[in-house]
Amino acid sequence: MILKYAFLAFVFWLLYKFVFDFIVPVYQSTKHVRRQMGDIQEHLRRQYQQQEQAQRQAAQTQQQRSAPKNADKGDYLDFEEIK
Repeated sequence: MILKYAFLAFVFWLLYKFVFDFIVPVYQSTKHVRRQMGDIQEHLRRQYQQQEQAQRQAAQTQQQRSAPKNADKGDYLDFEEIK
């Protein structure tokens, strides 16, 4: 009878050690890694949005610089040589 209780105590002790020395740390580390991956993804998303915004602004300024000025030049007639 004492052997039975000793064996059960040993099994429960092994189960306790397995859960608190293996399962719980693995769970905590996976949670930590997932949080870090989420932070990295958020950082990369913000960086990508900033780059896109900078590219759009550069394209707008380039477009404004290269846009022809619509200054009034008066009437313009195309010249054709007459023989």
